[in-house]
Amino acid sequence: MPLLARTVLAPLAVEIRSDAIDHLPTLLRETNIAPTGRVAVVAGTGIGHDLVADLNLPQATTHVIEAGDLSHARDLARLLKTSDIDALVALGGGRVIDTAKYAATELGTPLVAVATSLAHDGIASPVASLRNENGVSTSYGVHTPLAIAVDLDRVLRAPAVQRFSGIGDVLTNLSAVADWQLSHRHTAERYDGLAAALAYSGAEAVLRHPKGIDDPDFLYTLASALVQGGLAMGMAGSSRPCSGGCHEIAHAIEHLYPGSGSHGQQGALGALYCTWIRDDRQLWDDLVVAYRRHGLPTTPTELGLTPDRLTKAIAYAPATRPGRYTILEHRDMDTHEIRHHLDGMIDELG
Repeated sequence: MPLLARTVLAPLAVEIRSDAIDHLPTLLRETNIAPTGRVAVVAGTGIGHDLVADLNLPQATTHVIEAGDLSHARDLARLLKTSDIDALVALGGGRVIDTAKYAATELGTPLVAVATSLAHDGIASPVASLRNENGVSTSYGVHTPLAIAVDLDRVLRAPAVQRFSGIGDVLTNLSAVADWQLSHRHTAERYDGLAAALAYSGAEAVLRHPKGIDDPDFLYTLASALVQGGLAMGMAGSSRPCSGGCHEIAHAIEHLYPGSGSHGQQGALGALYCTWIRDDRQLWDDLVVAYRRHGLPTTPTELGLTPDRLTKAIAYAPATRPGRYTILEHRDMDTHEIRHHLDGMIDELG
């Protein structure tokens, strides 16, 4: 009988530790990505100067860059086009890492992602979310980082809202996987059980963890789950393991009412609503407990929205991802039905 298997693209190393930045030279050497430390390091304008000052990489060139726009990523690729480097190191939060992922892909250069915040699962994903020339956030396919490090000391110093956002982003995986399974049953969409299990298990670990955002063990669990989500997307070849109706609602909120919370908070509220209309009462109860433990929104007012505005966003949500099948497309509700279920959820929350 033949032995069948598949090859999964994954980083050479994943390090989640309190001193990840200090340990970066060792990581580059032991993985043989850049044994002499001949790398370009990029960091954002916010705390970038402080970050690069802490590095012990005498052979590195450092660049403090504007980040978050497609134009920034292209500027970075042009800047480094003639550089003689073994790798590009992105040091900072999601905007810097996504900007560097795009530039590294354009250059065909290995990327090492060193995260100093835990706001979303882009740390390890093959996707860069960047604003295009019209100011619209757009997802671009990129190479997965060749190595990943998360500096938990820096994560603790980052604003707490970033950790809340990361928790919300992770917990949406539970709803997203349910949507993927639903689509597989009703539309015969390909379902990758291994990718789904990777995303789901990380989210479950965060859901069940009793500690909060300042606990080192919880932060390790959160960081691991965010990395798992990114790897699951790479394995699946799409965002399906981590993005369903929950993220459709998040994108709709951001489009219609920009500034209403972070993406992770928006997605968390979307996941709660999707779980409610899916009638998965056990998961819904578990999510409410976790949301209240971590201060995530359970009602539209906690996100700065009125019920009418959230109803409008939910009605608009399927238009944000044409062709994707989730519980929202499955139920195909009009605004009256959406509001009826939303009112029922709010009443249940007391």
